[in-house]
Amino acid sequence: MIPKPGETGMAWGRNTRASAARRRYYQHIRLSRAKAEDETVIYYHDLPKALAADAKRRTFQQQSMTPMEQPWPLKKWPDVPTHVISGRDDRMLPLALQRRVARERLGVKVEVLDGGHMLALSQPKKLAAKLEELRVSTK
Repeated sequence: MIPKPGETGMAWGRNTRASAARRRYYQHIRLSRAKAEDETVIYYHDLPKALAADAKRRTFQQQSMTPMEQPWPLKKWPDVPTHVISGRDDRMLPLALQRRVARERLGVKVEVLDGGHMLALSQPKKLAAKLEELRVSTK
């Protein structure tokens, strides 16, 4: 999620039309409404079942609503090299949405890795290699 100054997470969803982007993506991949309500199907679909169950068990917690309710506090995006990495098959933040928002809000292209929303679990080595590549290239 790339916020605008003063934008809450809730407003980000409305302003970027994220729900509509997800619906279009779900139709494209033929994901039923029922399956779209299943957190495992959305967040962990590309993980082996045992890893998905373990991840869900370990990470399940009551998420703080602060980022969703409080405005992003900076007046502008910091003047630092910024990169956006997205999973090609992310079901929570579909690639088309990520590409549009990154272009509109930061003027950057999205770096794409195979995988879904939980790249750190599904593609840890590839994600680490991409982060290192980006770190070295922005020196």
